[in-house]
Amino acid sequence: MDTKELYREILNEHNLNPSHKKDLPGATCVLNGVNPSCGDKITLNLKVEGGKIADASYSGSGCAISQASCDMMIDLILGKSEDEAKSLCESFMKMIAGSATEEEIEVLDEAAALQDISKMPARVKCAELGWRTMKEALGQKK
Repeated sequence: MDTKELYREILNEHNLNPSHKKDLPGATCVLNGVNPSCGDKITLNLKVEGGKIADASYSGSGCAISQASCDMMIDLILGKSEDEAKSLCESFMKMIAGSATEEEIEVLDEAAALQDISKMPARVKCAELGWRTMKEALGQKK
């Protein structure tokens, strides 16, 4: 199986069988994110306790890329501090822009499956939706 096929499989798995697309009672941060260029919409729910992301979920609709990217993001940020989550966001944004180092891409685990999105400008905002929403939600948290 070549790398592109593996990445496509990872993307499809997260889109068709998302682990984190559900309600989250007791969320401490809830923020809606929208990609106006294609209509993707998510509601990101974060439960932050003691400076760590104890739980997270999302709901919404959109293309496979936006939904799978959000699910992969949540896999990565669970149990991480807010600063670690923001750092992962920065690495992801650099990867999507085509400027990330191998080390930055490596820490993204399955989210690295979206690396080729940098070659599809029309899909960049789809991949970034959950990440931008998470960064904004953590920035608004009191």
